[in-house]
Amino acid sequence: MTGSDHRGLSFWHATVDDDLTPRPPLEGDTEVDVAIIGAGLTGLWTAYELQRRDPDLRIALLEKEIAGFGASGRNGGWVSALFPRSTASLAAQHGREAALAMRRAMIGTVDEVGAVVEREGIHCDYVRGGTVVYARSDAQWADARSQVAEAREFGVDALELWGAERVRAAGALGAVYDPACARVHPAALTRSLARIVESRGAVIHEQTEVMTWAPGRVETARGVVRARHVIAALEGYGAGLAPLRRRVLPLYSLMIATQPLSDEVWQQLGIEHGQTFSDGRHLVIYGQRTADNRIAFGGRGARYHWGSAIRPEYDRVDGVFAHLAATLHELFPALPELSIEHAWGGPLGVPRDWHASVHYDPSSGLGRASGYVGDGLSTTNLAGRTLADLVTGADTELTRLPWVGHRSPRWEPEPLRFLGANAGLLAMTAADAEERATGRSSLVARVMAPLIGH
Repeated sequence: MTGSDHRGLSFWHATVDDDLTPRPPLEGDTEVDVAIIGAGLTGLWTAYELQRRDPDLRIALLEKEIAGFGASGRNGGWVSALFPRSTASLAAQHGREAALAMRRAMIGTVDEVGAVVEREGIHCDYVRGGTVVYARSDAQWADARSQVAEAREFGVDALELWGAERVRAAGALGAVYDPACARVHPAALTRSLARIVESRGAVIHEQTEVMTWAPGRVETARGVVRARHVIAALEGYGAGLAPLRRRVLPLYSLMIATQPLSDEVWQQLGIEHGQTFSDGRHLVIYGQRTADNRIAFGGRGARYHWGSAIRPEYDRVDGVFAHLAATLHELFPALPELSIEHAWGGPLGVPRDWHASVHYDPSSGLGRASGYVGDGLSTTNLAGRTLADLVTGADTELTRLPWVGHRSPRWEPEPLRFLGANAGLLAMTAADAEERATGRSSLVARVMAPLIGH
């Protein structure tokens, strides 16, 4: 793909201040200190943090397409403190203090990304405005109150319960407001990080497909890279490579972006610059007010594809785009007729237990981070800082967090994986329908909760 072809990947790629021309690929064998597979945010943050700790390290990033091609450049633009597993779930598995440490690290990461943006002069529309999760049914309102109560019990997250008078979404009984979230242009952040690490000596080999890796070496279609440390930073794309097959499942999330809206419309919606928004349904939706006053809006619901397949045609599903547009109007009936000017999608990475993790084995030099389940825009920064500490042998608060070394079960072989993943999507749809019909919290959702980290 050319730079102009990459513009069509998403609204973010279409509007980023970068010509997206691929960097030169690897040409033959080479040797470095650290080889990073993937030039998305996990790989770029890892390179950035390694350079801060040891500027003399020789670092190569190996990317099949271009930096920011995948989820890093196509997501909803939430730099949030969200983690795939709930605090209560983390506490049950790892202990209360470990869970609290994880929450403090995630909340701190929102500000850490903002600090890097300011320090490096990155123009990516970072505004820390928090996120508003509307409660639009009795069941959602009960869940909202429960979330705030749980946050107060653990004493780390500063969630607020807003009454109906503070929100404008249709049928909203109130909302949960979380200040630990910032709006960002994800492709601008990712492409800027790529330029920064490159300017400090890292080499990014784009259009370089990795075939496999092992201690001390990465085999690509264009040569072998030898390295003391090999870091896999692939997220959902790892499912297509033998070392990570069945470690992560690629689940598609799709998005639309509207035409720019007037300030008067935004006043009617009650959404300020920097705020992101969602509601309490089980089949996740997410949105933001972009810097140029569009709504960028996405959601889950696209089916899982047999054999963890990832193909360009899966990025665009007309039925899902139509559903997103309808959902947006249902959420905000005050919206005028909208032109949907961009529509796109892509895979995110889901571990079997919905528990993101960081790994590094000092004896083999192999490391990886993945499994963000759509919460990766900020979590990748925490992963990069943690991997940099692990690679350089530092013993820090980050290396002692409970996600370090956590091992998720492998996903089942096909056809069980196909049946289970798509049944899960149907279950979330059914849970929302059940709550609309009964006005009570869904029995289906309660059954599913332990399977998705709640």
